[in-house]
Amino acid sequence: MSAESISPYFRDEVLRLLPAMRAFARSLTNNAADTDDLVQDVIVRAWTHADQFTPGTNLRAWLFTILRNRYFSVAKTRQRELADPDGFHTARLTMDPSQEWEITGSELKVALTKLPEEQRTAVVLVGGAGVSYEEASQICGCALGTIKSRVNRARTRLFDLMSEKPSSIGTVPPRLDDQAGWMSQDPR
Repeated sequence: MSAESISPYFRDEVLRLLPAMRAFARSLTNNAADTDDLVQDVIVRAWTHADQFTPGTNLRAWLFTILRNRYFSVAKTRQRELADPDGFHTARLTMDPSQEWEITGSELKVALTKLPEEQRTAVVLVGGAGVSYEEASQICGCALGTIKSRVNRARTRLFDLMSEKPSSIGTVPPRLDDQAGWMSQDPR
C-alpha cells in the first residue's frame, strides 16, 4: 500500500501508539536493539497491510497482536538457531572430499570438448546450469528420456575421461577400491 493511500487517521494513530508498542516490545525482548527491530518490523507490516484494518475497530489491539505474533515467530526461529560467534560449530560441519581424485577446471574443459555436442549440451544444462530435465528437453527440442539418457552417457564418459591416465587411454579405469589395494590382496 502506498503512503498516499494511508489515511491520516491511521498514520497519526500509529505514531501515537509508538511509545506503547515500544514498551510492550521491550517487555517481551528485554533488549533495546531487539525492541527497535521488532517495533520497526511491526510498523512496516502494519503499513503494508493497512487495507486489512477495519476503520472504527481497535487499532491498538490490532497493532499489539501483530507485535506479539511477530515476536513469537522470531523467537521460534531463534530457538532452532545455534549461537556460534567464534565459528566452532560451523567449522565442524565441513566435510573432506570423498573422491580419490581431483578435477581441475582446465581438465574438465578438455574432457567436455571430447563429448558429442548433444551430450555436452545436455550435461552442461542439467549439471552446470541447474536446469531441470524437463526444461532441458524443451530447450534441446527432444524427449525427456532422451535428455536423461544423454546426461547419463555424458556423465559416464566424463568420469571415464577424467579417470584416464595417459598410458591407459581407451581402457576401463580401475575401481577406487582396487586402487586402495585391499581387494587385490591374496586372502591366503
